[in-house]
Amino acid sequence: MSIKDTIETLRKELHEHNYRYYVLDQPVISDYEFDMKLKELQKLENENPEYFDPNSPSQRVGGQVTKNFETVVHEYRMFSLDNSYSREELLDWEKRIQRILGDVEVTFTCELKYDGASISLTYEKGELLRALTRGDGFQGDDVTTNVKTIRSIPLKLKGDYPEKFDIRGEIILPIAGFEQMNRERVAAGEDPYMNPRNTASGSLKLQDSALVAERPLDCLLYGLAGQHLGVKTQFEMLEKSREWGFKVPDTAQLCYSTEEVMAFVDRWEQKRHDLPYETDGVVIKVNSLQQQEELGYTAKSPRWALAYKFQAEQAVTVLNKITYQVGRTGAITPVANLEPVLLAGTTVKRASLHNADQIAKLDIREGDTVFVEKGGEIIPKITAVDLNKRPKDSQPTEYITHCPECNTELVRKPGEAQHFCPNDTGCPTQITGRIQHFISRKAMDIEGLGSETVELLFNAGLIANYADLYTLRKEDVLPLERMAEKSADNLIQGIAASVNIPFERVLFALGIRYVGETVAKKLARTYKNIDALMAATEEELTRVDEIGERIAQSVVRFFENETNREIVNRLQSYGLQMSLSEEQLSSQSDTLQGRKFVVSGVFEKVSRTELKKLIEDNGGKVVSSISSKTDYVVAGANMGPSKKTKAESLGIPIISEDEFLGML
Repeated sequence: MSIKDTIETLRKELHEHNYRYYVLDQPVISDYEFDMKLKELQKLENENPEYFDPNSPSQRVGGQVTKNFETVVHEYRMFSLDNSYSREELLDWEKRIQRILGDVEVTFTCELKYDGASISLTYEKGELLRALTRGDGFQGDDVTTNVKTIRSIPLKLKGDYPEKFDIRGEIILPIAGFEQMNRERVAAGEDPYMNPRNTASGSLKLQDSALVAERPLDCLLYGLAGQHLGVKTQFEMLEKSREWGFKVPDTAQLCYSTEEVMAFVDRWEQKRHDLPYETDGVVIKVNSLQQQEELGYTAKSPRWALAYKFQAEQAVTVLNKITYQVGRTGAITPVANLEPVLLAGTTVKRASLHNADQIAKLDIREGDTVFVEKGGEIIPKITAVDLNKRPKDSQPTEYITHCPECNTELVRKPGEAQHFCPNDTGCPTQITGRIQHFISRKAMDIEGLGSETVELLFNAGLIANYADLYTLRKEDVLPLERMAEKSADNLIQGIAASVNIPFERVLFALGIRYVGETVAKKLARTYKNIDALMAATEEELTRVDEIGERIAQSVVRFFENETNREIVNRLQSYGLQMSLSEEQLSSQSDTLQGRKFVVSGVFEKVSRTELKKLIEDNGGKVVSSISSKTDYVVAGANMGPSKKTKAESLGIPIISEDEFLGML
């Protein structure tokens, strides 16, 4: 046998033994035998570097150092999930699904919600190509070198896998491994890690992959993304992933009713403490992938999936002080500063009090003993006060009347829960908050500029608004604390590169209240450029689809402000994109203006996503369910029979993909 054949044979053997040990938990050779074979492979590879393979089993020991983790755009966005905490919310979700899909049978796949660090793995021709963290869902950090050290992640696949696809899952730290790591840290005189989830997440960003290899990380997979995957249901997707060599827990269950779903939830709420890893709920997904496609997505999450969270953990502690935070829009948020307490694996020192009404409702006061809960929120919340332990000299909480940052008198408009600081152009926290929003990833995404640097630039008097960023020079920023030559270059280059960000993201970056990503896109498509939008009246804005009175008032108020108009004019003079590009304009028309379309089935010439975009780019509106106000149903293969029946009963034209494209 040639040296090359020997190397290939050893690699194949070791991949198989690795799979049997870490995925199936059914080893057929001893650890010693495995180590001897690995050493033999490493020796042959070192002596014959021309046969190097980035996915060889020898790469799992790590040793490569990553100084900077490159940010890469996800080919398929990683959405977050909507949370549910009650049977009623679950039933409401099911009704919404049924309303969109019509009178068809819907089954569900229930899976445990693993508490770890989200990961997206890309495979091409059966080999691991790339591993990205979730990031903001649109882009994540490339942690491929570190992920290769996790033994349960296959470097090469088995069976009839697709040509190229992404698979999503969670990097977790099993409880036993976490406890062993902490025993070793305590024995070495170091502080123990706080919880498995944070430790797993932090491990992915260690610069030395050899250190990652020493940690007992695991990876549990749960979903595919890509084209031509060869599966029709979520449950089949899990089974196929298992066949290809991925570690997919066998706890998933196919459920035919909400009663079966709730029985699954109830069973695992009791049994979860017997699992070798942490879980905080159940993910319920519509089983049919065609129905998933039919249901689609909101701006943040899939309509076809829901995370049912287990009952939140509670802790009791003392509220030491109430402080007040100012947001970038001027909204005031009261915060409870607590006596530190351990809750759900993390030390909690602060909790949100939301607004003045919530404080009054709980009659919460400084010095109170309070119950703190950590549900689906990032910041824990106070749910109740132990009145039996209230100090005798306790005084009712008086909500502040003036801004804690600029001392401007606060306002509270009728129907709004929060107080606001109206000094939007003079309040320091609002100014820096708006600049931080302007530079954020989903907005201008300015490389080399973070929140701390914004604070430094503002405090140094170098910027007073986001337009000032474009007047900065390298010599201005070099004297700043922790600003080296390379950092200064990156900052100036990042600002210069941001002038190419498209108009809809610039519009979102301006920070107009109530104008999120989706509304910004809608306004950009409707008005085409900033001048037309600035001239729009409240009445004209409300005629735009899905733009209500509140948004319209906010947009008009923003552009009526002379300071804001001056800043926008400056941004325009610095070359920022204040209109749709020629390419965007050429793909748009008013051909479908005012018409409502329901899209159903599978299409051949364009994807469902592209078809919906064509409708919107040409003035039409995509709606999820058929009603008397629907103008057309664009029907592909496997269109839902109930939708067809409903469309026919209402006399709504059902057109094919070709007929739709002909309309354009």
